[in-house]
Amino acid sequence: MPTIKSSYEGNLRTKMVHLQSGNEVITDAPLDNNGKGEAFSPTDLVAAALGSCMVTIMGIVANRDGIDLQGLSWEITKIMQSDPRKIAEVIVTFHWENPQGTPSFHQKLKNAARTCPVALSLHPDIKQTVMFNF
Repeated sequence: MPTIKSSYEGNLRTKMVHLQSGNEVITDAPLDNNGKGEAFSPTDLVAAALGSCMVTIMGIVANRDGIDLQGLSWEITKIMQSDPRKIAEVIVTFHWENPQGTPSFHQKLKNAARTCPVALSLHPDIKQTVMFNF
């Protein structure tokens, strides 16, 4: 059974619907690749998926240990390569204003992030730079 149903909306825009929830995601080609840049590009979604997956797995670990990740935030920087056009690097920078837990727990979170399913699924040529500010 499909997970996502997608359609081409014209003008380099796509629409995807998550069938279980009905949530929609729109993509546009970026400005530097003939698009309007009015929404996430497909490669933006790849980069965003890495950060989101990392935090989801960190959240599972934190819940298991009874720790609240409140205040955790992150930024994604996607670096494109031009020839061939592809993602060269994704930089994920985590910030946690009032980190809870011990240094060993923090290391457990870092290990969990680096081994999330998206991190393990990306091609090894895509450099994953992850910084933890906690």
